[in-house]
Amino acid sequence: MAFSCFLHRKFHRPSISDLFGARSFALIPTCLALLTSVFILVYISSTSKLIRHQHDHSHLLLLRSSVKSSRISYQIVQTSFHNPPRNASDGVPPESIIEGNEVQSVSNYSREGAEIHQPVVVLRSDGSNRTLVYGDNPVWSHAGELVDENRQPAETHQSNDSNDEPPVWNSSHGVGIGQPLQSRPSADSEGNHLKEVFHDKENFFEDYKEMNRSFKIYVYPHSKDDPFANTLLPVNSEPGGNYASEAYFKKALTKSHFITKDPSEADLFYMPFSIAALRHDRRVGVGGIPVFVQAYIHNISHTYPYWNRSGGADHFYVACHSIGNTATKKADEVRLNAIQLVCSSSYFVTAYVAHKDASMPQIWPRHDDPPTFSLSKRKRLAFFAGAVNSRIRQDVLNAWKNDSEIFVNSGRLKTPYSDALLGSKFCLHLKGFEVNTARIGDAMFYGCVPVIIADYYDLPFVDILNWKSFSLIVPSLDITLLKRILNGVSSVHYSTLQRNVLKVRKHFKWHPLPVDYDAFYMVIYELWLRRTSLKIPLHV
Repeated sequence: MAFSCFLHRKFHRPSISDLFGARSFALIPTCLALLTSVFILVYISSTSKLIRHQHDHSHLLLLRSSVKSSRISYQIVQTSFHNPPRNASDGVPPESIIEGNEVQSVSNYSREGAEIHQPVVVLRSDGSNRTLVYGDNPVWSHAGELVDENRQPAETHQSNDSNDEPPVWNSSHGVGIGQPLQSRPSADSEGNHLKEVFHDKENFFEDYKEMNRSFKIYVYPHSKDDPFANTLLPVNSEPGGNYASEAYFKKALTKSHFITKDPSEADLFYMPFSIAALRHDRRVGVGGIPVFVQAYIHNISHTYPYWNRSGGADHFYVACHSIGNTATKKADEVRLNAIQLVCSSSYFVTAYVAHKDASMPQIWPRHDDPPTFSLSKRKRLAFFAGAVNSRIRQDVLNAWKNDSEIFVNSGRLKTPYSDALLGSKFCLHLKGFEVNTARIGDAMFYGCVPVIIADYYDLPFVDILNWKSFSLIVPSLDITLLKRILNGVSSVHYSTLQRNVLKVRKHFKWHPLPVDYDAFYMVIYELWLRRTSLKIPLHV
């Protein structure tokens, strides 16, 4: 029987119906998958053509800059600042390729060869005419024609003309490359946002009243007999020196109405060890500070219940010296959970966590009233004096040490420091070992507009104050463009900046007895913003 079945299968010729029988149904899923794949490929192809058509319609070539830089590539800077190219492709880095009206993506590179994101630089092309645009600002077109909506395209840009004016620097838009002053709106004509020094004035004053009414801080108690009383208790003398902010805060806080003796009503808990004092304590020294902080947290967490209930999230400490960045090396729970109120507030450093931590200004103590000085007597464009202890300072010195308008001094000044600040329109704050120095406070006290060249600096009171309204923030990559940027500030814009400096400088001054809205109250407000609205019961 089995053998007969074998013969039947061997010699039986399948009919047409057998060919389309049940076994053929196994091919159906394969066919469906193939058809689906073809459909997807057709759909993607048609969609990409549509998108490409929309992009080709505007003919835009985009170069992007680093978050911290308004500098475009050196080739574009050179062609737009000096000799405009005869056609657009001459001024575009070799990485960019344009064929007809086709636009291909472009990478841009820094001097070190690392890929960077640049501010939007647009190359528009319509047939034979091509235009290079920086943001919304035309730079040059085909055959070197300067594009300006207020002028006819036939006018040419002569970069060597003595009447050629520098671009307007607008702190909210960056520098317009090769654009005449009159074609850029001034800061005031764009709106009143640069006239107001607060982000939200009404909200700030309302919160300020509530802060004074309800905010409470508990300070961990330490007696005068404590072996480390010199680092834990307020100093008796008047604070002084570069890191006085730390001592001023502790002294003012312990005498203020924000202190409570009842931990149950406290919004925050203050750990009063002084980093600056520990630095000079021979028993501890710089290397022993992380061990001291670790031991201090162990002590309060085993003596009091307050740290453990929140993991330290409602605790804070203060440090103005840069070594505060290493204070929590052996206490990760402090770095990750507690509020660090520090002067060295660089969000490039992992020890500092923006928004959780807060920046405090480093201010040299001055007890006299700020001087008044006419703008007409500020003859020097910009001024800096200080040690050359960073790449940024070295770059500024290399670029401008022989300049007649920007005065950069790396040695001892021949004139009083105060006179140099009073005689300058802009005063440079350059990153040294850390992003912070006392120069911002110095500039404000003498009515000089600060120019901040310190990448990644989480500026003091940035939650409250609109820094664009009273300072210029220049990326370190733009050091070679500094003079052009400063000369590009219109007289109206500068007057607004300088008036606002006079308005905000009261927030950057310490007093033996705190005064409303001075540095102490502004720091307290930063802490108040970081309080938790939900208080955890002590028994938890």
